[in-house]
Amino acid sequence: MNNTKSQELYIEGQKHLVGAVNSPVRAFNSVGGNPLFMERAHGSKIYDVDGNEYIDLVLSYGPMILGHGNNKVVEAVQKQVCTGFTFGASTENEIILAEMVCDAFPGMDKVRFVNSGTEAILSAIRLARAYTNKNHIVKFAGCYHGHTDALLVAAGSGLATLSIPGSAGVPKEAVQNTLIAEYNDIDSVKKHIAECDDIAAVFIEPIAGNMGVVLPSDEFIKELRSITKEAGILLVIDEVMTGFRSKFGGAQDLLGVEADITCLGKVVGGGFPVGAYGARNEIMNMVSPLGAMYQAGTLSGNPVAMATGISTLTELKAQNPYDKFNAQAATIEKALLAAAEENGIDLTVNRFGSMINPFFTSKTVTNFDEAQECDTDLFTKFFWGLIENRIYIPPSQFEAWFLCSVLSDDDINKIVNAINIAMKMAK
Repeated sequence: MNNTKSQELYIEGQKHLVGAVNSPVRAFNSVGGNPLFMERAHGSKIYDVDGNEYIDLVLSYGPMILGHGNNKVVEAVQKQVCTGFTFGASTENEIILAEMVCDAFPGMDKVRFVNSGTEAILSAIRLARAYTNKNHIVKFAGCYHGHTDALLVAAGSGLATLSIPGSAGVPKEAVQNTLIAEYNDIDSVKKHIAECDDIAAVFIEPIAGNMGVVLPSDEFIKELRSITKEAGILLVIDEVMTGFRSKFGGAQDLLGVEADITCLGKVVGGGFPVGAYGARNEIMNMVSPLGAMYQAGTLSGNPVAMATGISTLTELKAQNPYDKFNAQAATIEKALLAAAEENGIDLTVNRFGSMINPFFTSKTVTNFDEAQECDTDLFTKFFWGLIENRIYIPPSQFEAWFLCSVLSDDDINKIVNAINIAMKMAK
């Protein structure tokens, strides 16, 4: 496979970009080799600067649920760009998108738009503390909630599971009020509640997408909701990745729980930088200008992002691709397991709606410790096997694959064929 131009850009990019990238996973450190530089995308395909075409199962890590360049979304973006990029003032589209989001999430009366999932989470931390007048928060090892200091500990995606900051530059004081629990282990949460009466909130990904699509057991997630409610602790569900991915709404609805605060991003912006946090009135009325919790942003509710979000959600609701997602993910899962068995490779596959991930292990993966036991060397070989066969997946064992609504039967057949070849290359 020719990737000469990507290699040249990687060398050139290191002069003025940190590692030639603007987000660490793009550097391909966990799979070796130089990163690919992309030039354009359309539908289910993405094209690198050397002209190689790939079926895109990264989809910008989730937001391109309609595929790239959906005509109605493009039209909405073009119309808004011609009208104005940003005003520093309120627009009608903010109200329209807010209503669409609140209608899709039971228990959400108001929402505040921000510019990223990280910003939504850090705002939710402040809001939970303001509402409860308590300081401690609980997070689960392996769950990633953006790079805000208080939650950048045991944060998945290759960061170590330690009760210390997960990054240089984060002082221990920044995480001293952060308590670490074990995903799918309700006793680890109960222990914190029993030992600390100053817990404002528990933060959780309903489907842990940064340790590779790990699902909560039904008993765990429902008991978590029960014990937090009983203790007067807010349950903050981070649906930045899962929002609108497995139904028109949130994973929490499918799991039978309801958040006190929900955080969103990705699909809500349709590919533009958007985050959001929302809750019932009594909580959201704490936020300025109604309440004493301050949070602001010059580009929050950006007109282009709002137009993109409205058109994306409108088209998504009209298409209702969720049954198709389940069927396609099941086909990919079957192909992965069959190819692994044929080649004597230990593999387990986790999936939820339009999210799927293979783990190179014989164990069922239910938490971060189990995910870390995977054979990452095998994954690396498999990754490059797929790349050489023109299937673009995340360059990490611990990142989810995503499906889009324009993925065709022909695309699925190519994915299955590539899986068979890549698995042979991996053994």
